[in-house]
Amino acid sequence: MLRREGYDVQVARDGQEALKRIQADQYDLVVTDIRMKPVDGIEVLRGAKAAQPETVVILISAFATVETAVVAMKEGAYDYIPKPFKIDDLKSVIRRALDHRTPEAEKKVLDEKVREGCHFGSLVGLSGTMRSVYDLVRRAAQTSTNILITGESGTGKELVARAIHENSPRHANRFVAINCGGMPENLIESELFGHKKGAFTGAAADKPGLFEVADKGTIFLDELAELTLPMQVKLLRVVQDKVYRPVGGTKEHQLDVRFIAATNKNLEQEVMGGKFREDLYYRLNVINIHMPPLRDRREDIPLLAQFFLDKFTRIMEKNVRKLSAYALDILSQYHFPGNVRELENIIERSVALEQTNIVLPESLALASFKQAPNWAPPPTRPVTVPVTIPNNRYVPLSLPSEVSRPPFESLGLPPGGLDAALAEMEKSILIQALWSARGQRQTTTELLRTNVRGLRYRLAKHGLQGLTLSQIEERRRKIELEPLPEGPLRPDWPENGLDIEQALETAERHFIQQALQQADGSKTRAAELLGITFRSFRYRLAKTEPGL
Repeated sequence: MLRREGYDVQVARDGQEALKRIQADQYDLVVTDIRMKPVDGIEVLRGAKAAQPETVVILISAFATVETAVVAMKEGAYDYIPKPFKIDDLKSVIRRALDHRTPEAEKKVLDEKVREGCHFGSLVGLSGTMRSVYDLVRRAAQTSTNILITGESGTGKELVARAIHENSPRHANRFVAINCGGMPENLIESELFGHKKGAFTGAAADKPGLFEVADKGTIFLDELAELTLPMQVKLLRVVQDKVYRPVGGTKEHQLDVRFIAATNKNLEQEVMGGKFREDLYYRLNVINIHMPPLRDRREDIPLLAQFFLDKFTRIMEKNVRKLSAYALDILSQYHFPGNVRELENIIERSVALEQTNIVLPESLALASFKQAPNWAPPPTRPVTVPVTIPNNRYVPLSLPSEVSRPPFESLGLPPGGLDAALAEMEKSILIQALWSARGQRQTTTELLRTNVRGLRYRLAKHGLQGLTLSQIEERRRKIELEPLPEGPLRPDWPENGLDIEQALETAERHFIQQALQQADGSKTRAAELLGITFRSFRYRLAKTEPGL
């Protein structure tokens, strides 16, 4: 296979023969299994690095564990690939390894690409679509024209707005971001236009609005489509005439700002549906910049992942240098419903939980429950609907009147599948531990057999940081009213606490076994029953049931 790629390949029968060859000759690359007798892959790695420090070593194993990965990376392995793997994936890792030789060299190349890709602020990417965005941003920044930024949630619309402002003649003045969907309807007018003393109950003094604060600068209207129609009318006059009147005031104020708006909705459809004013739409949509979803620029995923990896290793003061080839492959195949924001969240979690200096697949938390399940439920109670075909005859078409339950519910899992169930279980255990410790973080850490950093991450992940004792009690009562199903998802809580990581692993192992049993050994069907991808199931199975 590698010879057909043009490589000069030599094959050793076992680790002992491999070490003899390494000591007798010079090799650019060594690919070795880990489980071998009488000399295993780790010994081959050590021997190769001792004899030829520049030799690149890639380890392969069907029995991937954190402990093995820790040892492998400490001994200088370039990468660590769990079985089974695709031949094309291995070829890709080998090509990259020979190009860069060491993780440090590869990281240097990625850093250079990231710096090259950061044309505007924190925008990262070298794909053709992103280069087009950069070009449009560069040209639009030099004008004073209003701009509408469109795209799905999490694509980086605010970053584009900030990049335009920072590269515009207004960069020395204020950039004011306004979340149109995050303000109460009865307060938004006062927040934007300001108010005069006595304008309404509680208006004890004059207050400048955000428009006044942004004068001479840039106003960014995020989630523009969430504005009510009456508010759109008032905004139209400001955008059109650049004048506004504070609430309760009689004098008009002149405004010198540039408007940049953003939305994740199709405003043309909103206009056609009567939900958004056509005149305001055309006033703001002078220049349109569309941010592509991450799934449409997958070639940027390695750059973005490295960018976020560097960011969070600095913040958390950890030494995580790169993503394993297998982890990167999983990310590259993932559909990212949450776009770049979701990738950032995934990398943050991975860095927080990773015990090695390389991100392994088990540290990735992908929202597989958001993917369309690869199963077709049988239709129930068909309804006959007439359908017109070209010759004007009517043909009855049967459609399901209701949809069968998702397959993972047959395992006793709640909606969302295995990942959602484990997340709820983790949250429930955290709340119980906080209550038992009366909110004391150190005691909570001891009860859960974890460390301060791990606890801090888990609390932030579930929004549980900074709770008062009464709030903790309220959350605990809510869990009791809506408990998880009986079984491994709801372990008994002993007075001396429990190992949260072990409890989660026990629950995961239980449902993997149940899914395999119900699927008659079919791994593909078992993954569907759990609501996770086949790749994720395959990796978890190797981790929890090495013999299968």
